[in-house]
Amino acid sequence: MVINWYGEGCFKVASGPLTLVSDPFESGIGLTPPRFKTDLVLKTGGYGAYASEKDAETRLVSGPGEYEVKGIEISGFPSGVGAVYMVRMEDMRLVFLGGLVGELSADVQEQLIGAHILFVPAGGSPQLEAKDVATLIKKLEPKIVIASFFKIPELKRNAEDLKELEKAMGQKFEVVDKLTIKVKEIGEGLRLLAMKV
Repeated sequence: MVINWYGEGCFKVASGPLTLVSDPFESGIGLTPPRFKTDLVLKTGGYGAYASEKDAETRLVSGPGEYEVKGIEISGFPSGVGAVYMVRMEDMRLVFLGGLVGELSADVQEQLIGAHILFVPAGGSPQLEAKDVATLIKKLEPKIVIASFFKIPELKRNAEDLKELEKAMGQKFEVVDKLTIKVKEIGEGLRLLAMKV
């Protein structure tokens, strides 16, 4: 599995011939929108401008429910302004919180505990504040946390620096270009990652 970040909540997850993209955006926010063929688009419905999907072969997942796309199982849970997702691929559980703006219900949190990889908003308002994100990470007990929605030079909207979440976590984020990982390579301790665009 190879994971790349394009800014905001937009991640590309490539698994063999299958490509999943979360929360793609249109131009106008200062960042370059992703331009590649994708099999599956997840839209959390959180804050941000999201691209309309024009490719007829692409499956759009938007909202709570159970989905299966080309052997990938997806569970969508209500988040107040849309959905958060658990995606099962390559024997790993990936949880996409998108631009989460409010607290998740205890029932939803319980479903998401123990994810291998958790994608969290790390830029403060209008999403969750850093202290609330840190609390949620501790409750969900993931193995790897990947930050999104934080301040980067080209982004036109105001967002907090990743340092705010680092302070709240009491731990630094490791900065990587991309993440290439198999389930057997996931360690026991918590790993915090931030990707370059």
